[in-house]
Amino acid sequence: MIYESLGEKDTFELGKRFGAQVKPGDICLLHGDLGVGKTVFTKGFAQGIGITEPITSPTFTLIQEYEEGRLPLYHFDVYRIGDVEEMYDLGFEDYFYGEGVCLIEWASRIKEILPPSCYEITIEKDLEKGFDYRKIVVSEPEKEIM
Repeated sequence: MIYESLGEKDTFELGKRFGAQVKPGDICLLHGDLGVGKTVFTKGFAQGIGITEPITSPTFTLIQEYEEGRLPLYHFDVYRIGDVEEMYDLGFEDYFYGEGVCLIEWASRIKEILPPSCYEITIEKDLEKGFDYRKIVVSEPEKEIM
């Protein structure tokens, strides 16, 4: 699905709608350059889950955990990860395969440990359409065929 955002409010609301629909065990990969609105989307996403505490980017801690919503939210930012082994040190399996929802920024840095069934959310600027314009593409996980 392709969505158009004309500003932060639109990006936040899309994140909120998406967060309201996620289920336990969902993993969402959030792609986009610096400054495209990943944190705005994440704030809306968290609100959609029912989280009201302030959302901050876990750039220096790798993960922020939020437990107060209808589901736990595990927000990863792996931009500064030096080696995928750091994810093992964090115990990523408990997060990826637990009862919460994972939202992972810069997931391409850890692609070798990601399960095949993840949502992919890509946010892109298009300055020809305006400074605040964003194209947001959401791809659903591929279904396993039995």
